[in-house]
Amino acid sequence: MIWLTSDLHFFHNREFVYKARGFNSVEEMNEKIVQNINEVVKFDDDLYILGDLLLGGADCLDIGLDFIGALNGKLHLVRGNHDTDTRWEAYKTLHNVVETDNAIYLKYNGYHFYMSHYPTLTGNLEKESLKQCTINLFGHTHQTNNFYQDIPFMYHVGVDSHNCCPVVLDNAIKEMKDKVWECYNQL
Repeated sequence: MIWLTSDLHFFHNREFVYKARGFNSVEEMNEKIVQNINEVVKFDDDLYILGDLLLGGADCLDIGLDFIGALNGKLHLVRGNHDTDTRWEAYKTLHNVVETDNAIYLKYNGYHFYMSHYPTLTGNLEKESLKQCTINLFGHTHQTNNFYQDIPFMYHVGVDSHNCCPVVLDNAIKEMKDKVWECYNQL
């Protein structure tokens, strides 16, 4: 199974992050995100994390790596704006990380996905079928809805849109199909 998420922000000790997500402390948020991911992602599943895994100073790096290393699944990481050179190189040493890149292109069941940290217009947006488009899966914006400005071909996978849980790719596809149908019925 393929799972998607972004913007975990482990150790981002700012109330505007953890309180907005419904937690009383950054420690509570860290633990709950790991728990939520591991409740659904199996060890042989693929988990794409589209940036911003960890924040905090150098003193948080080792324990932050422990949190990332404790995640189930084969991790495919896309670099985000908070993934410094030091963090990025450290992520690559983890046993569960199988891929790291600035963006990832994925073909799945006839669909084409461009996975990036930042929202990206990928073209072909005038098409009426998702299978005719390159769909952008993204994070970064911390929005609480799944779609970028009601564009059905751009889907936010961040924890802020999904109750601090990952989303399964097949469910994202279904939501996008529903959104395409809704958009074209309004014309």
